[in-house]
Order: sequence, then C-alpha cells, then structure tokens
Amino acid sequence: MSEHYKVTENDQSKRIDKLLTEVIEEASRSQIQGWLKDGIVFVDGKAVKSNYKVQEGESITWHIPEPEPMDILPEDIPIEIVYEDEDVIVVNKPSGMVIHPAAGHYSGTLVNALLFHVKDLSGINGVERPGIVHRIDKDTSGLLMVAKNDLAHQSLAEQLSKKTVERKYEAIVHGEIHHEYGTIDAPIGRDPKDRQRMAVVDGGRDAVTHFRVLRHFTDFTLVECKLETGRTHQIRVHMRYIDHPLAGDPKYGPRKTLDLDGQALHAKSLGFEHPRTGEWKKFEVEPPAEFKETLKYLETKEV
Repeated sequence: MSEHYKVTENDQSKRIDKLLTEVIEEASRSQIQGWLKDGIVFVDGKAVKSNYKVQEGESITWHIPEPEPMDILPEDIPIEIVYEDEDVIVVNKPSGMVIHPAAGHYSGTLVNALLFHVKDLSGINGVERPGIVHRIDKDTSGLLMVAKNDLAHQSLAEQLSKKTVERKYEAIVHGEIHHEYGTIDAPIGRDPKDRQRMAVVDGGRDAVTHFRVLRHFTDFTLVECKLETGRTHQIRVHMRYIDHPLAGDPKYGPRKTLDLDGQALHAKSLGFEHPRTGEWKKFEVEPPAEFKETLKYLETKEV
C-alpha cells in the first residue's frame, strides 16, 4: 500500500516524524519512526531519517507492507472502564490512544488493552477490530462503547444506524461564536485536494452536527456538539466549515495557537439502549487534565 503527502507552507521545517504523526491519523510517532528506520518513507524519492526537516513543495511517500495474518496480542495497558456487564463495556479512552491495530501497527491500541481485560469480544468486525462498534479519533478523549458478543454488536450498530445513540462532545474552538445554538447540515467526503483529510463536499455522505455555546473566551469558545451522524472527523470538519476550527487540531486548524497535543475535543456523554434489557444507559465523564488546564488558561485571558 502506497500513500503520499505534499508538504505545505505551514509544514515548513517540521521534523518528518512529527509531521507524519499529524498526517497519518492511525499511526503513533514511534511507529512512524520505525517506518523511517526501515527505509519505507521517502522524500522526493529518497529515504530520510526521523530528524529530517521538510521543505515546502516536497513530496513524501510511504510504502506500508500489507499486514501478515496474525493474532492481535493482549497487552496489560491500563484503561478506565466506566461500565461493564456481560454484553457491553464503556471505556473512557485517553487522548493519544489509537482504537484498533492498523497496517504495521499492532500494539499499544485500545483493542490490545481490551483483549487483556476481556476474554471474549464480538468477532463481527474481524480479528483486528473485535468488539469495536464505533470509534473516536486518536487525539480525542472520552467515551466509547464496546460489544462483548455478537448480539450486543448487532444491537449497538443498529442503534447507531438509526441515530438513536446519544453522543455529546465538548470542544474548544477558535473565534467567538455570537449565537448560542446552531446546526451544521453539510455532507462530508474525502477532500479532493488532500486525500489525507475530509471536507464538506458535494456528493459526500450526509452529516449533521448540533452545537450550543457553553462559554465565551477572548478569541475562543467552549461548545457542546451533539452528533446526529458519525462521519470520519465530523466535528472537526464541520467546525472548520463554519470558520471555527478546533483548537490544537493538527489537520484542520491553525498552527501554534494553544499548547495542546492534538485537538481539544472530548466525548463527554454517551447514551444507548442496553442490547439485552432494553434499559436506557447514559454515562458522562469529565474532560482530561490538559483540556481543563487549557480552559483555566483561557480564563486568565478573558477581558
């Protein structure tokens, strides 16, 4: 499998390992450094080292070999389990953790951690994504539901399809939003100018995000976003579309505005019908420390 990326003006003089961590959502920095060491990443056709600083206009190509069939190994990685029964697990995923293994990246993921803590997970999504019903981005923190058997998987997937699952996020966005509520109804698809990103495009898949303002800051706004659909990078793309990109977002936002490791986005609330009992289950978790510290910093900048 071969992919490529054209270095932009905003990427100028970045270390290639750091840049590719921003470009390749499913890969960690250590994984990318391994690819560079193995000589499968090229700049204008030449293999480079991890500390290489890119220049505008250069073309980066990486050739990731197809994964060999293998079992995903359980790993003793601490995870915060918010709820668990015989059918479902609800996890509070930390920012920086990839959900499931991908090509050349088989360790350190949520799936590796889940396989250590749970002996059986739904096999509907195959060996690489057992139990995974939906996902949140690597640098997004918060709640995720996981199916422990196929009955639960089918039920939860159907609820997502019917849009009856309640998913609410908190986000810090650039700019001051001057109305308290809003709905963004704009189709999302692959960005024709950059295949590594998503965008609002004609012919894209239906995507609807509802938001309300929680707090105003100087040059920033704290919002709650409620998903009606669940497209890749939906909140990140939609907020950029209305000119309020997420703070810290390496893919869709301005650079070097707040000291954050990735976008300020937290999946704070999750509600669904229990697949066996039919009981409505709802969970809520506080944002992580970095998110809260950023809010405190913004408080000091208020006029």
